[in-house]
Amino acid sequence: MEIKVLGSGCPNCIKLEKNVQEALKSIGKEANVEKVTDFEDITSYGVMSTPALVVDGKILFSGKVPSYKKLIELLK
Repeated sequence: MEIKVLGSGCPNCIKLEKNVQEALKSIGKEANVEKVTDFEDITSYGVMSTPALVVDGKILFSGKVPSYKKLIELLK
């Protein structure tokens, strides 16, 4: 599983990355989590609002930080 957290480094982007790491740990999954901060890279995904979460090339959401429970659902 390849996970990318797209964002400029704002507090919500940092929170999302931390929550993703914790959710992965709690469900016992390992994944490569990459933080993407380059504006051109972010827009190449068609994302106009950050933070955003991309899993295996698919945008799961953008513009918000989902709940911890929702992240676990998405990453299972």
